[in-house]
Parts: sequence; C-alpha cells; structure tokens
Amino acid sequence: MDANDKKQALRMIPYGLYVLTAESADGQVAASTVNWVTQASFEPPLVAVGVKTDSGAHSIIKESKVFALNVLGKGQDSMAFSFFKPVEREGDSIAGQPFSSGSVGAPILSNAPAFLECKLVDTVEIGDHSIFVGEVVDAGLSKPIDGRPDDATLALRDLGEKTFYGG
Repeated sequence: MDANDKKQALRMIPYGLYVLTAESADGQVAASTVNWVTQASFEPPLVAVGVKTDSGAHSIIKESKVFALNVLGKGQDSMAFSFFKPVEREGDSIAGQPFSSGSVGAPILSNAPAFLECKLVDTVEIGDHSIFVGEVVDAGLSKPIDGRPDDATLALRDLGEKTFYGG
C-alpha cells in the first residue's frame, strides 16, 4: 500500500468538528476538539467517537462513563483551535469558554450551537484511539437552526487547506 495514497484517501472522509468534554468525580475537566464522530443507531440513539488513548479525556470518560459532544458552528474556528491543545478548568469556564454541568454531569459549552450528552455504553480499544459508543441521553440547541442542520456545523475543511487530522 502506498502510504501517501492511504493518507490522502482517508483525508477524503468529511468531518464535522466537536468539543468532547468530560468531568471526573474530583472535578477535573477534559475538553478537546475531535472530529472522528458518527451517529451509530437511531434507537436507542447512539454516537461513536474516536478518542486518543493517551489523552486526558480518554481516562476521564472511562472513569465517569459520561461525555458530551459540543457541536461547533460555522465561524467558531478560534474555538476549535483553542481546544486542539490541553486546556484547564478555570472556575466555570474551560479555555475561556463558559460551561454548565449537563444532566449526567458532562460539561456543556454555553457558546456551542448544539450538544449531545451521552452515557458510555461500549468501548472498542484497538490502535492509538479507542471508540467510545455513547447513548444520547440529553441534547439541546442554543438557538434554532436555519436551513439544513449539517450546513451549520463547522467542518474540518473550514479551518483551511493545511489543517488535517487523520490519514
């Protein structure tokens, strides 16, 4: 297999951008921009997200068994970039973004257009990322969406031609 062809082919998969958040029992918060996300079932509503095994979010999700996917919207490029690096909780904000605790305890970012709060139901641990499968137990919008909902989501390609993940 040609390594460059593989990389390019995998990068052709379109990705939205999300901030994955989780909180441990002792109040430690993990938040990172992720893009390996998909809906996996209608009933029950399930989503799957790839999480790097050496990330802070990975261990907190395994311990807490809950996480939130905060959907980023068009124009929230700077928010996406701010969660590319490790961040810390500062009172009721993470990386300068206000949040509140969701119904099962995952941090919900106030400025994200939408969120999905999930209970962990399964984990597949293979490779450098684990697949966390979460049942959506709560969801919300910060305001009504005009047009197609998927058109409102910030996509990885919106961050410029030099920003990639995967491959």
